[in-house]
Amino acid sequence: MGKTILVIGSSNTDMTIKSPRLPAPGETILGGVFHMGPGGKGANQAVAAKRLGGDVTFICKVGRDIFGENAVKGYQKEGIDTTHTLYSDEASGTALILVDDSGENCIAVAPGANGDLSPADIDSVAEVIKTADFLILQLEIPVESVLKAAKIAHEAGVYVILNPAPACKLPKELFKYISLITPNQTESALMTGIDVKDEASRNEAIAAFRKMGVEDVIVTLGSKGSLVCKGNTQTLIEAQKVKAVDATAAGDTFCGAVCVALSEGKTLEDAARFATKASALTVQKMGAQDSIPYKSDIK
Repeated sequence: MGKTILVIGSSNTDMTIKSPRLPAPGETILGGVFHMGPGGKGANQAVAAKRLGGDVTFICKVGRDIFGENAVKGYQKEGIDTTHTLYSDEASGTALILVDDSGENCIAVAPGANGDLSPADIDSVAEVIKTADFLILQLEIPVESVLKAAKIAHEAGVYVILNPAPACKLPKELFKYISLITPNQTESALMTGIDVKDEASRNEAIAAFRKMGVEDVIVTLGSKGSLVCKGNTQTLIEAQKVKAVDATAAGDTFCGAVCVALSEGKTLEDAARFATKASALTVQKMGAQDSIPYKSDIK
């Protein structure tokens, strides 16, 4: 029987405008192309894990509205188990995204029902958490709910992956429940207080994560690739050279891909190599979930 992946996190509807450049404060830019589609970091990671070959269950909280209804139908169409979807009287989460011609973006998120996913909700699905092999978490739901889920999973022997985005201050207790953390350079600096800019500072940051109690670390370095840290071994995985169109779901694809590869028994280094290829495909297309590749796309 294959390894099971549980994702707990956000579900959003993304409304994206692609324009030549990002507007300055107070500025209006004409000529943009509009796209609406499913998103949310939790949902993106669940879809990525499923398309790349994982056995995936997704737990999120949506509103009783058309956005929430369509989102859940979409996850079911992907083949994701949505049996444990939670519902809120709040509106479903939405995100407004601006993307320029170079693929850079800025995003504003209205959490809605995502912010209503409480520790009590996590308690209600505790048995589902305990029976998973892997748990993926992010930070678009309340931090106290992330903490509760990580603790339940850790105590049950589940491998817990935290993608610490969007960046925020986290309780120290959380880190001892994390098996793998996947920050980018900005997120790493916020959590450790160390600006990752060269080999010496990378070593300091990794040591800081280890001191917090995290077992494995992958620091994503943008166009420079990613730094994989397992035990005393550090490996730099080079990025694929591609023309970026939209980087919105690149990090989410990377995280979902790493988890799938680990669930198939690959080493952390090989998992990062697989994830690098997957995220390189993602940035070459517009949209969040629309840009996430399938396993057959990766050569």
